[in-house]
Amino acid sequence: MNIEIKVPQLPESVSDATLIAWHKKAGDSVERDENLVDLETDKVVLEVPAPATGILQEIKISDGTTVVAGDLLALLEEGEVAANAPAVPAAEPDAKPEQQPAAQNKGPVKTSPAVRRLLEEHDLDATMVIGTGKDGRITKADVMGFLKSDDSGNVTPGDPVPAVIDGGEVLALERKEQRVPMTRLRARIAERLVNAQHTAAMLTTFNEVDLTEVMALRTKYRDSFEKEHGVRLGFMSFFAKSSAEALKKFPVVNASVDGNDIIYHNYYDIGIAVSTERGLMVPVLRDVDQMSFAEFESELGAVARKAQDGTIGMDELTGGTFTITNGGVFGSMMSTPILNQPQSAILGMHAIQKRPMVVDDEIVVRPMMYIALTYDHRIVDGKDSVQFLVAIKQLLEDPSRLLLQI
Repeated sequence: MNIEIKVPQLPESVSDATLIAWHKKAGDSVERDENLVDLETDKVVLEVPAPATGILQEIKISDGTTVVAGDLLALLEEGEVAANAPAVPAAEPDAKPEQQPAAQNKGPVKTSPAVRRLLEEHDLDATMVIGTGKDGRITKADVMGFLKSDDSGNVTPGDPVPAVIDGGEVLALERKEQRVPMTRLRARIAERLVNAQHTAAMLTTFNEVDLTEVMALRTKYRDSFEKEHGVRLGFMSFFAKSSAEALKKFPVVNASVDGNDIIYHNYYDIGIAVSTERGLMVPVLRDVDQMSFAEFESELGAVARKAQDGTIGMDELTGGTFTITNGGVFGSMMSTPILNQPQSAILGMHAIQKRPMVVDDEIVVRPMMYIALTYDHRIVDGKDSVQFLVAIKQLLEDPSRLLLQI
């Protein structure tokens, strides 16, 4: 019996998707729940699993096609299939040592949708690439490293431009370009950032924070915290909890603009920017003010892993009232983050640097961080933005205020 495989119901507010990669071809045997194809939306990559075990009879839609919910993707003939794995083809006479079966991974190969797409773009078998990620997962860097080492002539970003040599004399440099279309996520990010600049009256204010007390707390309780709760005590929980308390004092920073109206939110759903192989994502953690530090760290770790793996849901990326982005993990000293509309503000964290500071008329060395608040000046006044940052500064420099909520 033939079974129709169709585009599933897409997330709310998503009208279509792009078919980015088939993982099977017509005639291949498939197992029930095995991922057949990846569909990319503006935010997430959706996997379409096989509804039954059988043979993939016919593929109706090719890679790169835009699809909508209900479109027919393929036909599957249901039935038991042979369990024997296909034989490994013999190596070509000029095959390179690193491509021999002896160098292949053992067991199932773990890859994210972004990595699978890169493998297919370069016609690579995942078993050729040795994964260096957690639990043997293949990362984008692993694939790019393999491509650079295979001497196949493929040009990858960052490769040096090869010289054309005749009799030991360099005659010319071989110039090459590579044109790669934007992914839907990258195009959506570009659209939102440009729209924010054209719509909001963005302004950024700065302050600096002495993190001596926060670092002392983390050092003192790091091991016992992890032993008790099973998660690490990071810096982000201090900043998120401080932000939630500051938002209570300055509700306009937690508000959003809708036409000529200002919408005030009495809840504190904070988005945390996460860098992934596909681009920047902002998972939203709900009711941060009601979370303990351990609950926040656990939830943040869970959604960050989903974002990295491409398995995060649309509902986990929407509805935030405030955003925090940390450029410090990449070494940034200062920046002006762009609003995540329709939110009215975004907090930027930066690198921690030891600097000489005057404390009680003495020069001492302190771990300092510049923090930035970009805000929508249409509804947030400069006074509110400055006092909001001061409130965060006070909470971080005296973390006992978080416990006492003062």
